[in-house]
Amino acid sequence: MNWKNAAIILLATISLTACKNDIDTFKDNYSLEITNPKNSYTNSDSINLSVIDASEIGNDSIIWHINAGKVMGENSNTLSRKLDTQPYGKLTFEASIYKDGKVVTKSAHITRLAPNNVKVYQIEEIATYPHKTESYTQGLEFYGDSLYESTGQFKESDLRITDVNTGEALKKFELPDHIFAEGMTILDNKVYQLSWQAGYGYVYDLSLNRIDEFKYGRSKEGWGLCNDGQFLYKSDGTDKIWKIDPITFEEISYVQAVSTKNSITKINELEWIDGKIYANVYQTNGITIINPQTGVVEGIVDLKSLTAQIPNANKDDNVLNGIAFNPKSGTIFVTGKRWDKMFEIKIKK
Repeated sequence: MNWKNAAIILLATISLTACKNDIDTFKDNYSLEITNPKNSYTNSDSINLSVIDASEIGNDSIIWHINAGKVMGENSNTLSRKLDTQPYGKLTFEASIYKDGKVVTKSAHITRLAPNNVKVYQIEEIATYPHKTESYTQGLEFYGDSLYESTGQFKESDLRITDVNTGEALKKFELPDHIFAEGMTILDNKVYQLSWQAGYGYVYDLSLNRIDEFKYGRSKEGWGLCNDGQFLYKSDGTDKIWKIDPITFEEISYVQAVSTKNSITKINELEWIDGKIYANVYQTNGITIINPQTGVVEGIVDLKSLTAQIPNANKDDNVLNGIAFNPKSGTIFVTGKRWDKMFEIKIKK
């Protein structure tokens, strides 16, 4: 190597080191602080945050997010929010600071548990129907008179229209062997289906012809899916439920399911019923009723009496999973993975 080449390499190394140091300095300069910290917060409180610029580098702009949802109309270095308009659980604030083509995101959070104890509900069994034990049920939903079902497991996954009275598949779309299907929902004559860890969901017409697919964002896995008539709501196996635009598939924001004691993880199959999210929690024998605006768990529906009627039910695999509200009858249909029965129930409130 001659001296010219050595000089070029040295200059390049110095330049890269200087660039790295410059970026590190930029990132380390900023922090996000809660300026009115408290040991506990109530709904009457506000929370105030400020971006700290240690070396007074300044910024070109700041974009704020709360639980991944963009805060519109706010671009200063401070943010204040009343907590009576915010969800419970771990409330995460993020400030993305932009300057001269560089960006750094800083975060801060508070945690609030649910204010009221959970109500426990019992059920009335209306009817029992056969269900195929080959069906590893991941999603269940009525659309008109048709019952759509998503089934999972590698080499077994499909989307089907199920005959309620016989349990037989009237029509099905089989997924590739490497796809493990999860929850599904139907909105505006389109069927949306999740995969577990493939990072994609799929869109079908009502005849089960695939017409589109979408990529996950910050929610890395697909578990349960429902809709409120305008937006999709997706669980990812954590305590989060993501609100998603059904056209752009943007993950708009999330809430965390939370009780008076802790957040609720492993949220699985979802169903939207009367403005609430009814959810199966993996490996539990009930339905959890969640407020979609606050994340607060408002009720638990005890379904142990149903699980007791399933010979192959077990806590590790063949678990309760499948909730379908029938708006015509006002009843709920529930089943599980490889269960031989599907139950029609009413909740005693």
